[in-house]
Amino acid sequence: MQDLRIYNTLARKKQIFSPIKPGKVGMYVCGMTVYDYCHLGHGRVMVVFDMVQHWLRQLGFDVTYVRNITDIDDKILKRASENGESISQLTERFIRAMDEDAAALGVRKPDYEPRATAFVPQMLSLIKRLKDKGLAYQGKNGDVNYSVRAFNEYGKLSGKSIDDLWAGERIKVNSNKYDPLDFVLWKISKDNETKEVKWNSTWGQGRPGWHIECSAMAEHFLGEHIDIHGGGQDLQFPHHENEIAQSEGVYDHKFVSYWMHNGFVRINDEKMSKSSGNFFTIRDILKRYNAEVMRFFILRTHYRSPLNYGEGALEDAKNGLNRLYTALKEVPEDDLLLDWNESYAMRVYQAMNDDFNTPIVISILFELANNINRSRSQAASRQLKKLAGVLGLLQHNPENFLKGRISNKYTSGRSTLSSGVADEDILFKIYVRREAKIAKNFLLADQIRQEMLDKGILLEDTSDGRTEWRRV
Repeated sequence: MQDLRIYNTLARKKQIFSPIKPGKVGMYVCGMTVYDYCHLGHGRVMVVFDMVQHWLRQLGFDVTYVRNITDIDDKILKRASENGESISQLTERFIRAMDEDAAALGVRKPDYEPRATAFVPQMLSLIKRLKDKGLAYQGKNGDVNYSVRAFNEYGKLSGKSIDDLWAGERIKVNSNKYDPLDFVLWKISKDNETKEVKWNSTWGQGRPGWHIECSAMAEHFLGEHIDIHGGGQDLQFPHHENEIAQSEGVYDHKFVSYWMHNGFVRINDEKMSKSSGNFFTIRDILKRYNAEVMRFFILRTHYRSPLNYGEGALEDAKNGLNRLYTALKEVPEDDLLLDWNESYAMRVYQAMNDDFNTPIVISILFELANNINRSRSQAASRQLKKLAGVLGLLQHNPENFLKGRISNKYTSGRSTLSSGVADEDILFKIYVRREAKIAKNFLLADQIRQEMLDKGILLEDTSDGRTEWRRV
C-alpha cells in the first residue's frame, strides 16, 4: 500500500505525510466568523476537512481535529450594533445555525471547537512574548502591532517578498504603524464600544486582532509544532502568513508541517462575493436540494481546484447521485465486510492517498454502479455502499432517497426532492396508467407518464411488468 501524499502549500508540491509523533495527527482548521449564516464557501471547508480527518482515522491515525470559532471581530461588532443586540446573542445564534448546517451536510464535530473569546489570556501571553523579542510594538494610538520586517521569513507561504506584497496589495497608509503591512495584535477599545469586547491588558483595555487567535489556540490544543493546518485559499495571505510570523517568531522553529488550502468557490464562473451579490448560504441551497447532493457536489471536485456553483451543476450532481442510489436499490448489498484487497477498494485507497483525490474515488463509484447494473452482483453493491461511505455518501435508504422521503429543517418537513405530489397520488396514477395500457389506450398511458414527469416524477416500466417511480 502506498504512503499518503499531501500537497503542502508551503513546499508547493506533494509530500509523503510523516506525522511529528508516529501514529498521531494534530490538525487545525480555521473556522467561521459567526455574524451571519454559513455560505457555500464555508460548507466546502467543513466538508473537505471532514473528509480529510475521516480518511486519516481510516488509515489508523489517532487524530486530534481542532476547528476554531471567531466570535469577536469588527464584522461581529458592526452586525450586533445594527441589530440592536449583544455580541453574545448574535454569536450564539449563528453558532447554532453553523452547527445545524454542518450536521445537515454530514460533517462530524471536530474534537475541539474553541471560541476566540475564551482564549484571550493565551493571546495576551503570546503578544507579550512577541513584544519582548522585538517583533511587536505599541503604536501612537495604543494598538500593539506586529512588525513584519522584523521577521526575516515573512512571505514564505505566499512565495512573495515583503516588497512584492507591498506592491501587490492595496494598503492604506497608517501613521500608527512602522510599515503598512504591519498587522494588529491588540486593538485598543473605543469609548463607545460595549464592555463585552473590552479585556484588560498591559497596554490598556482592548481586544485581540484576528490573526493572533489561531496561533494561541493551535498552541493550546496541539502544541508549538502541528502536523496539518488547513483552511480556504483566501486565508493563505494574509491570515496564514501572519500566523507563521507570530508562531515561528515566538518559538524559533517550524509551526506547521503541512499547509492545506481548498480552492475558491465560483458562482457561474465568477468568484463568489457578498459585495457582488453572487452569494448563496448553505440553507438557501438545502431548501432545494438534498444535503447529500450538496456534499456530493463539493467532493466530486478536487479540494484544491475551483468549485463552480450553478443550477446546472447541482442538477447534474443530483442526477449522478440518483444513478448510484438506483444501482443500490436494484441489487441489495451482501452482509460481508469490505476487503481492502479487492480491486475497487485498492484503487480507492490509492486515490485517497494521492492528496485526497475524491474525483477519482467518485469515478470508481460509477464504475461499480455500472458493474452492478450488468452483473447484479451483491458483492459489488456492498463495495459501492461501503466505499462511498469513505466520503460520507450513500448513507440513506436508497428507496427513501429516490422517492424524496428525506426531509430537513430548511424545508419545513418537506423533502428537498419533493415535487409536492403525495406518494398515494403517484400510486393512483400508476394504477390508472396500468389500466389504460391493459385497455390498449396507449395515448392515455403516455399522457399520464408525461404529466407525472412534468411534476418531477419519473415512471419507469420494468421487464417483469411492474412500474417503479422516483422523484427527479
